[in-house]
Amino acid sequence: MNPPRAADLGLACCHTCGKLSPVAKGHCPRCHSPLHLRKPNSLNRTWALLIGSAALYVPAMVLPIMNVEGLGAGAAGGSGSTIVGGVITFWNSGSYPVAIIIFTASVVIPILKVAALVWLCLAASGKAPASPKNHGKLYRLTEILGRWSMVDVFVVAILVTVVQLGALMTIKPGPAALSFAGVVILTMLAAMSFDPRLLWDRRFSQSAS
Repeated sequence: MNPPRAADLGLACCHTCGKLSPVAKGHCPRCHSPLHLRKPNSLNRTWALLIGSAALYVPAMVLPIMNVEGLGAGAAGGSGSTIVGGVITFWNSGSYPVAIIIFTASVVIPILKVAALVWLCLAASGKAPASPKNHGKLYRLTEILGRWSMVDVFVVAILVTVVQLGALMTIKPGPAALSFAGVVILTMLAAMSFDPRLLWDRRFSQSAS
């Protein structure tokens, strides 16, 4: 027999301060935030944010993330470099650590994070096998790795600041920088909107049946 859960006893954990209170109160007695047994519309909001991030990922990869002008390039209006093109340029110039960091943060991590959140949503909705312990670790990993996705935007910002100090060339952020920032923000919001307790609810309902 499964032990009673807080939700079965009508107790909810405040999403703001973490205080456990009867959900019938409606608001947390400590911080007065609304009380919910689970995050409202967690799966629907997570799916919407994931779809939005996937839509922005395409222009983030296709459009130039920075425009370089100078040394004769200004006459031609400058040259644009995509994320992948920048990785190749850094690699060919011998800057292997920078190329690896940008490729990992800009290409690998966003794809893995979206794939992990999709798998978690499928498991929470009963469309994939649910293993709450393993999926809980996967959820925490997506939150940790997702914060490093902004490294590529920081690299572009540093390049812009450093190169502007010289007179040989000018680097300006391209349209893909905004799209990529949107991808990072939406995936972070998707991870925040997903309620991992839904995995345990699914496991509990399966064992009860």
